[in-house]
Amino acid sequence: MTVYTRSGDRGETDLIGGARVAKDAVRVEACGAVDELNSSLGQVRAEPLPEGIDPLLDQLQHELFALSAELATACTAAAPSALPRLDPSRVESMEATIDRYAAELPPLEGFILPAGPPAAAALHVARTVCRRAERRVVALVRREAGGPSPVLVPYLNRLSDLLFVLARTVCVEAGHRETLWQKDRFVATTGPKE
Repeated sequence: MTVYTRSGDRGETDLIGGARVAKDAVRVEACGAVDELNSSLGQVRAEPLPEGIDPLLDQLQHELFALSAELATACTAAAPSALPRLDPSRVESMEATIDRYAAELPPLEGFILPAGPPAAAALHVARTVCRRAERRVVALVRREAGGPSPVLVPYLNRLSDLLFVLARTVCVEAGHRETLWQKDRFVATTGPKE
């Protein structure tokens, strides 16, 4: 079997259930953003991580694959019975994980710039990709009646919070000082001189 099929050469792709849609359709954009997020988490996992974070990211990657499968299923198609779906309890479980990690961190003293050691910086990138995926899924939910499960938006919202906390955790564990935004370093302009 070859990797290429040539079936998408005219700018269309298949959804689960057989529907054919444009590659720039809102549903395909949402799938692509979640796929990019999953790849971002894989990139984070290529870095040395504090104990316990890699298995958590592995679980999240599996969940994102299930989320992608749901997004790739046309709303008119009956989902195959073998298709995994996210359990709504995962949102609460993620909140408990966020709370557990946050309890070990120093209190926030301001806005943190996305920086730090490589794993922390990669988690910040994954967090921003997660926010984009969330926006794409919100657009899909708003445009397609009977679209994806309502749990997907809160799941992605919570996931971006978790990635932020994990980025902070990696910074602290590495002994790296977090970089706070300093508003006095902002060069303000007052407009053109008259």
